[in-house]
Amino acid sequence: MLPVQDPSNLTVDREFAFNTRDFARVRALIYERAGISLHEGKQAMVYSRLSRRLRDTGHPSFESYLQWLESNHGAQSQQEWQEFINCLTTNLTSFFREDHHFHALAEWLKARAGKPTRIWCCAASTGEEPYSLAMTVAEVMGLHAPVKILASDIDTHVLTTASRGVYDANARGLSPQRLRSFFLKGKGNNEGCIRVKPELARFIEFKPFNLMQPQWQLGEGFDIVFCRNVMIYFDAPTQRKVLERIHGVMKPGGKLFVGHSENFTDSRDLFLLQGKTVYDRV
Repeated sequence: MLPVQDPSNLTVDREFAFNTRDFARVRALIYERAGISLHEGKQAMVYSRLSRRLRDTGHPSFESYLQWLESNHGAQSQQEWQEFINCLTTNLTSFFREDHHFHALAEWLKARAGKPTRIWCCAASTGEEPYSLAMTVAEVMGLHAPVKILASDIDTHVLTTASRGVYDANARGLSPQRLRSFFLKGKGNNEGCIRVKPELARFIEFKPFNLMQPQWQLGEGFDIVFCRNVMIYFDAPTQRKVLERIHGVMKPGGKLFVGHSENFTDSRDLFLLQGKTVYDRV
């Protein structure tokens, strides 16, 4: 007779003990800390990504790690909470992804006729999106345009990469003309890499930011917000809360750009659809 398997056990020949209770606990913690709603099919992803933290911190099981994470306080604990969040966030990006948005942005900038403009990219990831924004600004208004771009992300590791501005020379989405205009080619040990030119990088300020934090102190209002493929990780109540906060930090008539699979027509009191996944702030 075959032994009866414990349905709560998700370990099955894995390095660390991991069961459905651990997974439920992870789901609750990442929802509380980052607003991310993990569905049932993410067990393998959670195990794979958080296993690195167990190895680095010396914990023999998820139960042990999660208990330690929740019970400790102070600087070390805050740093580990950030690592926990970093592990469970998804970063998929490229230069000029969903390029119709950048065409729409270029037309809007032309209509601004050189007016000071403030843009927020609230899921900067490894930097391709904010640098694409900066290139669009430079092409329309020049490298001395009165434009400021705030590029934020909850994941501190990807922001480090973004602020360096170094990419593979074969990075997707860059035309030969843009490579010549806005990047330096690596030589010697850096051959095969490109670096964003300083005159382009000056448009951008990189900053860690959690959309779930209670107070948003982001300075003067934004004319443009790129919040693309972020809301898909939130449930409906969290989406509404974030939309209300984004509305609160935008200027009336400002433009909100969202991902191709995101639809907020239920929030017409905040934003009105004006183009392909482009909304006007009411």
